[in-house]
Amino acid sequence: MKLQHQHQQIRFINKHGYLTELGWKAFGNRWIVKFPEKYTVKKLPLMKLAGRDPTTGKRVVGGLGGGHKKKYRWVDKCRHGPKEGPPLVEKILAIQYDPCQSAKIALVASGDKVRYIIASSTMKAGDLISTSGHIPRIAIRPKEGDAHPLGALPVGTEVCCVEKYVGEGSSIAVSAGSRAILVRKVGDRCIIQLPSKQELSLKQECMATVGHVGNEDHNTKHIGSAQRLRWLGFRPRSGLWHRKDGRYGRKIRPLPPLKIVDNRKVDKITELPMTLKVVC
Repeated sequence: MKLQHQHQQIRFINKHGYLTELGWKAFGNRWIVKFPEKYTVKKLPLMKLAGRDPTTGKRVVGGLGGGHKKKYRWVDKCRHGPKEGPPLVEKILAIQYDPCQSAKIALVASGDKVRYIIASSTMKAGDLISTSGHIPRIAIRPKEGDAHPLGALPVGTEVCCVEKYVGEGSSIAVSAGSRAILVRKVGDRCIIQLPSKQELSLKQECMATVGHVGNEDHNTKHIGSAQRLRWLGFRPRSGLWHRKDGRYGRKIRPLPPLKIVDNRKVDKITELPMTLKVVC
C-alpha cells in the first residue's frame, strides 16, 4: 500500500510503508506493528504514531507521544480446545510484564508450541492449565485459569477474557483486574454482567477464562513524577484544575438494557450485470 504525502508530519509513516494486520485503530492510534506470517513469541518492533492517523497524518488522539522504547509481544487471545476427548493441557513457563497493556502475560507451552496468553490472578510459573471446548449436560466445577465455553460453566462464575463472537478471540474483560459474572442462562444463550452493570447475551460456545485478570492493583499505582508520565508515553497536561462542586446536580439513570450479541454482520456484495461490446 503506497501512502502519499499529505502533510509534512506524515513523513515517519513512509519509513516502512505498511499498516497492521489487526488495524491501527485497535491500538488507539499509539503504534502500528508489522506481524509476520507465522505466530512467534519473539518481540516485534513497533512504530509509534503519537496519536496521529497513519493515512492522513492528522492528530486524532491528544496527549500521546514520546515514551520509552518498547517491543510488542504477540499475545494469542484464542484459547480453543478440543470439543471431544481430553482437554488441551499447557504448562506456564513464566509470568512476564507487557509494556503494551496493563495486564500481565503468561508464557505457556504444550508440546512444541509456545505462546503468550493473558495471565489471570492465580497463575504462577510451573502451574498446569487446561482448555476444553466441550459443553456437558451438567455444569462443571471450574478451576481458576482454565478456559471453557460459557455453556459449560455454572451460574455465578467469575470469568475474564470472554469471546464476543465465536472463534474470534477474547475481547471482553481483558485489561488488568477486569472480570465479568455469568448471571443466568436462557436456552442456548448465556448472559454475563460487566462491571458497568451492562448485560450481554452471548452464545454458549463463546470461550472464557475462569477467574479475573491479574495485576489488579494497576490503577492504584502512583505515577510519582511528571517525568515518569512521559516515560509511559503521555504528553504534558494543561494544568487546569476545576473543582466539580455538583452545582447542577446529577441524574439517576436506569440500568442499560440487555444487549444481544449475535454473529458479526458482513456487508453483502451486490453483483451488477455488465455487457462487454467489442468493436473491431
